[in-house]
Amino acid sequence: MKSFFFLIMFSCTFLLTSCTHSSISTTILADSFISARDHSTRLTNQPFKSVRDAYIYKPIILQKEPIPTLSYQVHSEIPVVEDSFLFPESYTELPGIYTFRGNHLRTAPAYGTFHTKTLELASSWTFQTNSHHKWGGGAGWTGQPSIVKWDQDMLEMMNVYKEFKKKDNLVEVIYGSLDGSVYFLDLETGKKTRDSIYIGGPIKGSVTIDPRGYPLLYVGQGIPDHSPIGYRIFSLLNGEMLHFIEGIDSKAYRKWGAFDGSALINRETDQLIIAGENGLFYKITLHTQFDKEARTILVEPKTVKWSYQIDGNPYQGIENSVSIYKNIAYFADNGGSVIALDLQDMQPIFALPKTDDTDATIVIEPEQDIPMIYTGTEVDHQGSKGNALIRKIHGLTGKVMWKTDYPAYSIPDVNGGVLATPIIGKNDISELVIFSIARYNTLQSGLLVALNKETGEEIWKRELDHYAWSSPIDVYSEEGTSYIVQAESAGNIHFIEGSSGKILDTIHLNSNIEATPAIYENKIVVANRGGEIHCVVIQ
Repeated sequence: MKSFFFLIMFSCTFLLTSCTHSSISTTILADSFISARDHSTRLTNQPFKSVRDAYIYKPIILQKEPIPTLSYQVHSEIPVVEDSFLFPESYTELPGIYTFRGNHLRTAPAYGTFHTKTLELASSWTFQTNSHHKWGGGAGWTGQPSIVKWDQDMLEMMNVYKEFKKKDNLVEVIYGSLDGSVYFLDLETGKKTRDSIYIGGPIKGSVTIDPRGYPLLYVGQGIPDHSPIGYRIFSLLNGEMLHFIEGIDSKAYRKWGAFDGSALINRETDQLIIAGENGLFYKITLHTQFDKEARTILVEPKTVKWSYQIDGNPYQGIENSVSIYKNIAYFADNGGSVIALDLQDMQPIFALPKTDDTDATIVIEPEQDIPMIYTGTEVDHQGSKGNALIRKIHGLTGKVMWKTDYPAYSIPDVNGGVLATPIIGKNDISELVIFSIARYNTLQSGLLVALNKETGEEIWKRELDHYAWSSPIDVYSEEGTSYIVQAESAGNIHFIEGSSGKILDTIHLNSNIEATPAIYENKIVVANRGGEIHCVVIQ
C-alpha cells in the first residue's frame, strides 16, 4: 500500500534570559545563553520532597518555550503524534557491552569487576584484520567493540561456527573495522566465531547490539566507498542486511552521509535513536518481529527525522553518539551547539549557541532526578591553537553550571582538545568527572584531568607524553577501588589509579590507538590503526 509522507514544519524559539551567578574556585558560573525560565516553574514532576514517598520513574514533562535562534522541521513517514517514549532506567538486563559507553547515559564502558593483586597488564591475544587501500584496518575513532554473552538458545539459532555453538559461556567480541568489515571473535581465545560481515566501506564508529538479546547488529559507515553510505541493520542469525538508512538525504542540510555515532535501542518501546553527520536526528520505530521457533527476525522501520538550523552556527553534522535521560535526548554538533530534544513530542528544550566542534559524546548524571550533562569541545574552528571548553550544563534549562578550559593545539583533520568521551566517576571517585585532552601543551602530548563535579575545581591531572583520542575507561575492583584505562596515540595503554592519576602499569600495542576499549571483567579489548585487535588482561 502506498505510504504517505507527512512533513510537519515547526519554527520554534525559546525566550533567552540572562542570569549572573557568583564564581566558585577558578570556574565561571555565568552564562548569558539560558534558554528557559527557572526550572522550578517549568517542571511538572519535581522530585518527591518526603522520604516516605516512593520514587516513581516517569517521563519529564516540560512547558516548552520558543527559541528565537532555532528553526527545525519534523519529517515523518507517519503522522507525528506524542508517544510514550521513556527510556528504561537500565539499558539492558544482559551481561556485556551493547553500545558505545555501555548505556543510554554513556557512563558504563566496562562490564563487571576484576580481582587482582599485582595490578599489571598482560597481552592475551591479537587478531589481524584485513586492510582498506586507504584507511588500513584495525579501528579508528571511536571504534569501541561490543562484547556480548549470548544464551545457549540464541547460539543455536545463529550462524556461529559449530565449535562455538557447544562452548559453555561463550562471550563474543563484535568489532567494526576500518577495512569495512564487522568481525566476530571469541573473547577467551581471539578466534573467529563466525564469518565477518562486509558493509562496503570503512567503519569509524562503534557498533550496537540489540540490548534485548535479539540477534540484531546496528552499524554505521564512516567513509563512502563500494556501497551507498549510511546506516545498516543486520540479522545475526544469518548475516543478512534487514534495513538501510540512506545517509545522503534531501531533508538534510549537509550532503555528507556518514554515521559515526552508536545507536541506542529502547528495549521497551522497540525504538532506535541515532544521529548522522548529515545533521539529521532519527527516531525509528523498528516493528521488530522475532520468531524464535521459526528462527527468523525482521524489522519494518517507520522513521521520524528531525532537522534544524541554529543562527550563528553554520556547521551541520553530528558525530557524537546521542545520550538519553528518560525521554530527553542530548547531542552536540560540528559547531559545538548542545541540543536537548524531548523524544515524546520531538520538540526542543534548549539549543545552545556555537562554540567549537564537539565530537565527544555527552555524558549524563542525574542529581535528584535532574539530569546534569558534561561536555567538551575540540580545537578546530579556532585554528592551530586555542582552548578546549569543558562545561557542566543543567539538562532541563541549558544553564551552564560551571565551565573551564585548557589550551590545545590542532592540525587539519587531526584536531586537539576533547575528542574522548569523559568518565563519570563512581565509588571512591564519585565526586569526579575525568576528561582527556589531546595535543595539550604540544602537538604530541596530552592531559588526563579530574575535576570536581560540583565546582569544576581541578583535583588532579596527569600529563601524558602522547595525546589521546581514545576515551578513558573507568573500571573497578571487587572491593570498589577505581582504576582508569587510557589508550593513546603512541600505541600505549596506561593503567592508572583513579583517585590520584598515578600510572601503575603500561603496555605497548604496536601502533596508534584512536579507538575506545571495552572492558569485560578483567579483559580489555581494543584495536589499533595498525590492523590489530588486542585483548589485554588486568592481572
